[in-house]
Amino acid sequence: MENQFLVDSEYLSPKALARKHQLENDPSSRKSHMEYLPGMEQIESDIREKVISQMQEYEPENYTAKDVKAALEHDTCSIEDFKALLSPAAAPFLEQMAQKARYETSKHFGNTVYMFTPLYIANYCENYCVYCGFNCYNHIKRMKLSMEQIEKEMKIIADSGMEEILILTGESRSQSDVTYIGEACKLARKYFRMVGLEIYPVNTDEYCYLHECGADYVTVFQETYDADKYETLHLLGHKRVWPYRFDAQERALRGGMRGVAFSALLGLSDYRKDALATALHVYYLQRKYPYAEMSLSCPRLRPIVNNDKINPLDVGEKQLCQIICAYRIFLPFAGITVSSRESASFRNGIVKIAATKVSAGVSTGIGDHESKYTGKETGDEEGDEQFEICDDRSFDKMYKDIAEEGLQPVLNDYLYV
Repeated sequence: MENQFLVDSEYLSPKALARKHQLENDPSSRKSHMEYLPGMEQIESDIREKVISQMQEYEPENYTAKDVKAALEHDTCSIEDFKALLSPAAAPFLEQMAQKARYETSKHFGNTVYMFTPLYIANYCENYCVYCGFNCYNHIKRMKLSMEQIEKEMKIIADSGMEEILILTGESRSQSDVTYIGEACKLARKYFRMVGLEIYPVNTDEYCYLHECGADYVTVFQETYDADKYETLHLLGHKRVWPYRFDAQERALRGGMRGVAFSALLGLSDYRKDALATALHVYYLQRKYPYAEMSLSCPRLRPIVNNDKINPLDVGEKQLCQIICAYRIFLPFAGITVSSRESASFRNGIVKIAATKVSAGVSTGIGDHESKYTGKETGDEEGDEQFEICDDRSFDKMYKDIAEEGLQPVLNDYLYV
């Protein structure tokens, strides 16, 4: 199998280089990004059509200052109001948006900020996504942790005081199959009160199995909701199938997951339309599954190894702040996560306005929490990171900084009985 060869090789053979060049330069050599592959479950759902039709109809430049003012005056934010708040016309009203967002956050979340840490357990990947450090053509140090290594990493994290963990893998079923991930969930349940997953999309029965193993929620990045742009960025692998990825959260909910999280990687395409589609994805699923916990992440592109080809569309901190405030006003009950991709100063500010969850003690590498948490070189093998983070504060430092802002750090608010 070609993907397996690419993942396991330490260098690209002439044949692999030729295939990589063909994928990049000959669109006809790629499989359709809208066609399901064998084994992929297809579900009947109207969510995708609703989201994409709204996104395609959205013309941000058509909204005016009058539309923005009206949106800010309304007690309930409609879809049209949300579109106005995302538009260029809303930029001069950022302070008013922040005030309204802060009011909604306080009303629904108080002054709490939730904390978690990610744990990457493998970085093998069978996809060619041109913007990702894990992609199968990147010459990086690949690693998959054993159960003993996973437990060691989890114990180090738990000993720091953290009570929620997010388990991540590269997207490789052959190296990180569902059983492997399930066993990691079982270990996590020993050490943490909340267990999240950010893995390749799977079928409903597999989500059910992972939930039975201890997973509480699933995060899936759609990356971009623009299917045409998506096709040019995802050239090979299961991730290339755009509709299967889109329906992942709904399959997870059908499989019994308590919560799901959504995200577009801002900067891959038109960030206003991607932000609209992300929020509408939450909006429509929230109405279909009202018992489920919904949340959004707000990541921007970060530098990765071996890639100088990505020219991300500019999304500055002001634009990101506008998006997050609009999210909060439109979806007052949804959690909003701002990751360590952003600076410490930005995260310190946005948690006082609209964000409700932050990561701490972060590493996107494999098997390096002991060296990161103790500051000592262990001599153990480590795998390369997925991308560069910006805010590298420890759990203790993050906890202290949140408290000093007059906010209440929360490690867990859910108990199994």
